[in-house]
Amino acid sequence: MRAITIREPGGPEVLEWTEVPDPEPGPGEVVVEVAASAVNRADLLQRQGFYPPPPGASEILGLECSGTIAAVGEGVEDWHYGDEVCALLAGGGYAEKVVVPAVQLLPVPGEVSLLTSAALPEVACTVWSNVVMIGQLTEGEVLLVHGGAGGIGTHAIQVGKALGATVAVTAGSAERLERCRQLGADITINYREQDFVEELKKETGGADVILDNMGASYLERNIAAVKPNGRITIIGFQGGTKAELNLTKLSAKRAFVSATTLRARPVEDKGRIVADVRKNLWPLVEDGSVQPIVGQAIPLSEAANGHRALEEGGVFGKVLLTSRA
Repeated sequence: MRAITIREPGGPEVLEWTEVPDPEPGPGEVVVEVAASAVNRADLLQRQGFYPPPPGASEILGLECSGTIAAVGEGVEDWHYGDEVCALLAGGGYAEKVVVPAVQLLPVPGEVSLLTSAALPEVACTVWSNVVMIGQLTEGEVLLVHGGAGGIGTHAIQVGKALGATVAVTAGSAERLERCRQLGADITINYREQDFVEELKKETGGADVILDNMGASYLERNIAAVKPNGRITIIGFQGGTKAELNLTKLSAKRAFVSATTLRARPVEDKGRIVADVRKNLWPLVEDGSVQPIVGQAIPLSEAANGHRALEEGGVFGKVLLTSRA
């Protein structure tokens, strides 16, 4: 089969469309013939040499895909040859075929196309596990989403609204904030021009749950913005990895801070998240309350262009890499 490989750590130009061995399923696994994958920021870091795959995972980029089951390993009973699926991956999505643990598969939901469903698994599992399973967002609460115009952000806005929350977002331009508003965001904050702590306190008194992709640079302000008994869930480190934590301010609010990663979790743990997503989030996708947002679709063989698009920052939603017309 053909796949995108990394010639050496570097810029998008190091990505090459080459031949690699076909994968074979082990016990509890299936092989998916890939229809589409998607670009995530973790892929950019791996390409640069900063985010190696977990032990035993494919060295090929790609943390999610959609496609058709092409082979079924021993012990797999709930999935069959020819089933159309989308999948959460530890790696391997930038290829014509990929091996997937069966517990990390999801059916293509409702009216969503096979290609477009590739935009769902990573964002769905990230948002649901952090905002709902950890953050315990409930109806009537306030959810603050940093980076509201990205893949994670556009999904989180819709999930928050579907659960009956007031949703606030940060983004870097009036145009991107307007598109967030069209998705359902109630409060939009231009982080280049406004203080999100001040704006949020003025509008709602603070946030009950904060979904943060910035990490260190936002930690102090997130603690200032969170309400008593609030929950800050950190999923990215675009603003650095090290910050000073004022425990007095955190404890005064009886708040907590969590930082999670999805890729390195054990298969059983990912399977638990996928099962909860399928049970509780997938009905919202199937009835149209939550929709995949695709900003750009690019042929898989031209993955370098997908990386450039994400790095340039102009894409609203996800960048898809398609291997089928």
